[in-house]
Amino acid sequence: MSDSDDDRAGFRDGLESSEGDPRILAILNAVLSAAFAWLLVWGGSIIGMLEYGLTNVALVAAGLFLFTFIMSRSSTS
Repeated sequence: MSDSDDDRAGFRDGLESSEGDPRILAILNAVLSAAFAWLLVWGGSIIGMLEYGLTNVALVAAGLFLFTFIMSRSSTS
């Protein structure tokens, strides 16, 4: 039974020491930013705040991507 506890501690240590592949993090950030931007622009178009279009989605996605990129860099320093 103690072997299972040792495996958990080793797994936890591995997760805490891993910084991840920055390419995967950038791709995940881009995909999630685009999805959230689409949702924000779609919701904004429903209430009449934004016009729904690819340009607006791309601009909001770029802003979200940069914001999350800067925030994640400042928290790791």
